[in-house]
Amino acid sequence: MSVFDELAGQDRVVAQLQQGIGGAMTHAWLFTGPPGSGRSVAARAFAAALLCPDGGCGECPSCRQVRAGTHADLLLVRPEGLSYGVRQTRDLVLRAAGAPSGGRWLVVLFEDADRCTEQAANALLKAIEEPAPRTVWLLCAPSAEDLVTTIRSRCRLISLRVPPSAAVAAVLTERDGVEPASALQAARAAQGHIGRARRLATDPAAAARRAAVLAVPVQATSLGPALAAAAALVRTAEDEAKSVTEQLDEPEKDAVRQAFGEGSTGKGIAKAMRGMAGALKDLEDRQKSRATRVKRDTLDGALLDLAAFYRDVLMVQLGAGVELANADHADDLRRLASSGSPESTLRRIEAVMRCRERLTLNVAPLLAVEEMAISLFRG
Repeated sequence: MSVFDELAGQDRVVAQLQQGIGGAMTHAWLFTGPPGSGRSVAARAFAAALLCPDGGCGECPSCRQVRAGTHADLLLVRPEGLSYGVRQTRDLVLRAAGAPSGGRWLVVLFEDADRCTEQAANALLKAIEEPAPRTVWLLCAPSAEDLVTTIRSRCRLISLRVPPSAAVAAVLTERDGVEPASALQAARAAQGHIGRARRLATDPAAAARRAAVLAVPVQATSLGPALAAAAALVRTAEDEAKSVTEQLDEPEKDAVRQAFGEGSTGKGIAKAMRGMAGALKDLEDRQKSRATRVKRDTLDGALLDLAAFYRDVLMVQLGAGVELANADHADDLRRLASSGSPESTLRRIEAVMRCRERLTLNVAPLLAVEEMAISLFRG
């Protein structure tokens, strides 16, 4: 067993990382790849290999601690809001300047490093330009262009690809016990995204949400149904975001209250309560930012499903012999393919991608999705 076993279809990347472990070490690495390619999975596997006495055996306490995010020499950064600020980055840089507690390296794994603000990126650059002797930075971003030139030029680039559906299905079958046919169907629907494929194969609610999204092309036949489908799509994203954030919000608030000794008595308690009020306000602001991000990410995932559906329609229209992500909706694909032209399908794909872009520009989600839905039925 190896920590790299979960990197389905990434043999070239695994070889690069193993070579890095055994050769001259670079103090800054940038992991890039499209959603679902496994950027953070690869970075965490590399972190485990660096901290493991046996180079990433996957079974020792060190490897298990890295997998759980609890290793003493691993600083795991997961931006929860829409951006990662300079104050947070300076605090991270200060912590990264220390020495490892017991191993050879202190590893900083920074997921979604592209969410750094401009000031945060400048603070991060200084740490990467002048790293502590035993600190290794592992940055993750969709593409190298998402980071400022000065940062990416100082990192060793690791580019991941979307893994083949067969490789993802094999992971689901071997590790999660999913029946092979269901695993392959989920892998195709998830377009190589292992985490999402697992959810589709094992979580009926996730499968139901996808089915609701893929009903939009069939429903958007006139103005009224198109607008209703848009409202349902946004409402589904809001409900899912609410479900995710509610599970996180209250435990975090409880932890702050306990830290400030809520319910205690004695000298200094009034001052502590005032401090708690400020801390709770800061936490609520971060939670609101996280909720906005979860909603946006959920809606963006739904839009990607729509784009993949119309891509399949286009492939059917062109008679292309390629794997269809939505082969389980073959009847709908054929119906829409026969009722339109390749040109109209391309316009629909463009409408979906335009909606995604508008959401990144903070256009009101319902307005952006309604405009897209109108474009879908007009063709």
